[in-house]
Amino acid sequence: MTQIKYVSAAKCVILIKKNYILHSYFNILARAQSACMASMCCRGCSPLSKLMGAGHKHEPANQRPPRPDSGEFLPGCGCWGKSDAQLRPHGTGDSRGKTLAKTPTDSTREDCNPTAMVSLDHVTHKIVTYIPYVLVLIDMRYEGVKCGKDGSVDNHMEMGKKLLAAGQLADALSHFHAAVDGDPKNYLAFYRRATVFLAMGKSKSALPDLSRVIELKPDFTSARLQRGNLLLKQGKLDEAESDFKRVLKSNPTDKEEKDARDQLTKADEIQRLVAEARRSYSSKDYMTAASQLDAVIETCVWDVTSREMRAECFIQVGEMGKAISDLKAASKLRNDNTQAFYKLSTIYYQLGDHEMSLNEVRECLKLDPDHKQCYSHYKQVKKLNKQIQAAEELIQEKRYEEAVSKYQSVMKTEPNVPQFSLLAMERICHALTQDQQANRAVLACSKVLDSDPENVNVLKDRAEAYVQDEQYEEAIRDYETAAKHSENDHQIKEGLEKAQRLLKQSQKRDYYKILGVKRTAQKKEIIKAYRKLAQQWHPDNFQDAEEKKKAEKKFIDIAQAKEVLTDPEMRTKFDHGEDPMDPESQQGHQHQHFHGGFHGFQGFNPFGSGPFNFKFNFN
Repeated sequence: MTQIKYVSAAKCVILIKKNYILHSYFNILARAQSACMASMCCRGCSPLSKLMGAGHKHEPANQRPPRPDSGEFLPGCGCWGKSDAQLRPHGTGDSRGKTLAKTPTDSTREDCNPTAMVSLDHVTHKIVTYIPYVLVLIDMRYEGVKCGKDGSVDNHMEMGKKLLAAGQLADALSHFHAAVDGDPKNYLAFYRRATVFLAMGKSKSALPDLSRVIELKPDFTSARLQRGNLLLKQGKLDEAESDFKRVLKSNPTDKEEKDARDQLTKADEIQRLVAEARRSYSSKDYMTAASQLDAVIETCVWDVTSREMRAECFIQVGEMGKAISDLKAASKLRNDNTQAFYKLSTIYYQLGDHEMSLNEVRECLKLDPDHKQCYSHYKQVKKLNKQIQAAEELIQEKRYEEAVSKYQSVMKTEPNVPQFSLLAMERICHALTQDQQANRAVLACSKVLDSDPENVNVLKDRAEAYVQDEQYEEAIRDYETAAKHSENDHQIKEGLEKAQRLLKQSQKRDYYKILGVKRTAQKKEIIKAYRKLAQQWHPDNFQDAEEKKKAEKKFIDIAQAKEVLTDPEMRTKFDHGEDPMDPESQQGHQHQHFHGGFHGFQGFNPFGSGPFNFKFNFN
């Protein structure tokens, strides 16, 4: 019987790719088929014949092999056997097709039924198609079978080398994994796998393999030199120097000797720089220490200790951005670096970035849920973050007064970090501006600008508040300052144009000022103000000729203001800097205007018909 030597799924991946399993499987079936033809056909079709399907053909009568001594030719399976008449004993049936009792050979004969064979061929064809995949699945589940221990490691090594040369690193790595599993004492397998790890940028994974190579073969200078280089990059200077010295003592090649000497010299120089940086740091000369650590990290790029020390120097001199960069690198270079995450969180907190602070402290707690510093800081940041989010939601919902109150709570929650107080005041300034509370908004914005005079958002908000308060020159000044720091801001450009237009308009005739109402006044307020002033400045109230003439002019201005501000279309034009009652502003459009004094209009009656129809209710 054919023996199958099983192999684990990981070790047979290349065989599967080349369809070796499928090929071997059909070879086995072919040999079994031959055995069937030789030994079982005379008894009817064997199960294996049916499994192969295509093995037995329904041959024409003129091509049947002559076997007269074996009975009739059975077309259902293409072999010789007994016919119904030969197999059925006398008296077991009749010509009317009654049910007959089965003889022991009936089951064999029924296997050769042509109809059954046709349907069976279709099913078995599908089964044969899926069998190789089933074998692979079984192999993966049960670790299947061993591809002949002899030569399998060498095959994996050879294939891995070819794939590595072709740049197919992942496939090469799988072969070297298999080689290491097949022979755990093969130092070359470990060395090749370390080479792939280095090519993939996985130095942490390469280092244990190089150490294993040196353990198995202490005089392997290439592995020791590579390990020394990795240790040097990690800042493990003493261990790196030890490897370089061992290389020099183990009959290296000329190139290896030169590399080892150069790296040993470099390691000595770095030792000196590290000692000087520590002295500078101890004497609080942080800038000098940072400069010395720059030279160290240029070579020891994976040195966590040097990066953390340089980050602390940057913190002391206020260069938080550089400190964050070093601490982020340190958090990745050391898997359990909770302290780096904690420092990152506190730096972001001091900068007023509550969201980033919360993210970093969460990373700390993922590594150590019981970390006291991180947990205490997490509670404070989470509370503050929740208040700020709630305040922003209120602003989105235009509940500005509530938002102001919520940001005042933020300042109480964290009174010791100036950035959060500035953030809260900045958002209060914005909320008050949106709520048309110009005076309060100007005060809040000014407090922020005292500390941060280049804050573009606050400059825009204060400028808008000035516009609301009709202080157009101040608004123009703020917009121009903001434009210097944000040249392409369309909001600044539009606001500046609006303020300049309104300033020009205010120097002529301002209907809002005439009636004494705000620009946000509703129609009802405008009519109320108009009636009050119309009663006050009615010409009939004045007897003196000069006073009467002055009252007439004032009365006409009041009437025009009422007409413009109560008409939506005219009011919109006026708000955009165009005076509907000014012929020059209308650019040729004719409007009815008042010219001359009160007596210049024949038959004019302010309380009757005409351009203005005044109605007063004195009750």
